Amino acid sequence: MPLAEWQVERGIGETRAILVDNDQIMRTRHHWDGELIAGSVVEAMLISKPSGAARGTARLGDGTDLLVDRLDKDAREGAMLNLTIMRSAISEKSRMKLAHARPSTDAVRTLSLTDSLAQTPCPIREVRRFSVPGWSDLVSDSLSQSIDFNGGSLLIAPTAAMLVVDIDGTLPPRELALAAVPAIAATLRQMDIGGMVGIDFPTLPSKADRRLVDMALERALDDWPHERTAMNGFGFVQLVSRLERPSLFHRAAISRSGVVVRNLLRQAEHITEPGAIMLTVHPAISAQLKTTWVEELARRSGRQVRIETRPSLALEGSFAQSVPL
Repeated sequence: MPLAEWQVERGIGETRAILVDNDQIMRTRHHWDGELIAGSVVEAMLISKPSGAARGTARLGDGTDLLVDRLDKDAREGAMLNLTIMRSAISEKSRMKLAHARPSTDAVRTLSLTDSLAQTPCPIREVRRFSVPGWSDLVSDSLSQSIDFNGGSLLIAPTAAMLVVDIDGTLPPRELALAAVPAIAATLRQMDIGGMVGIDFPTLPSKADRRLVDMALERALDDWPHERTAMNGFGFVQLVSRLERPSLFHRAAISRSGVVVRNLLRQAEHITEPGAIMLTVHPAISAQLKTTWVEELARRSGRQVRIETRPSLALEGSFAQSVPL
């Protein structure tokens, strides 16, 4: 049986990775250019620390602020520190959660996505294009915030406190809950979800039925490190796992145009028909198209790149095609 492997695409504006096993996407990782990756070690100045506190704020040379904990009580403002990044910065609709860091004795090092994957047991292979389809489908699912399964669907709502999963469908409650479990387990892995997750199962009055779903969830998430509550009388289950970076759902909820423009560039880069590349986009996507990204697309493809803006086009309706020179 083929060994599962990570495949890495170095895209424009982002790097993407999928874990492929038996021609199926089992997990994903994604990194947007300029973000700090958990495990990187940076040098920063401590700019704020209440007296006697173990937490404070540090600032990188480019002006980026970090939240730091486990500080020595004698650490002083103005000191230069080496810090290990524990979690990337995560934007929310009303604020930005600063990247989280801790003091380190290690030398400064900036990890790439490939570097971070080297800590996993699976081999890594950089590719120009993934060997299996499915990445664009995952992006579409993240934008729709919905995952269909046989008998129902998962409705996903990222919030400031947690990512909430609601289960909808026409099956009887117990059957619907059990049918949703494999889809939930696959989604957590494929969408690179971490942190707090709340799952709103159908209400199951019977303790035996709730226990049955708990056991199914335990088996499905056996290799996904987490802690979990038992289902309560209202059908709610809470999962807690390590949070190191934004999930695909989180990115789509906070930066919809950022997700769309990167997926558009990926589609454009893989056009094989001859001619110039035409990007037909919503104005919000046009505003996201950095000049350097367009130049990089032209360099990689060896073609002219043209941009046409259509205000009547839906945001997700932006598309790339080959046109005559």
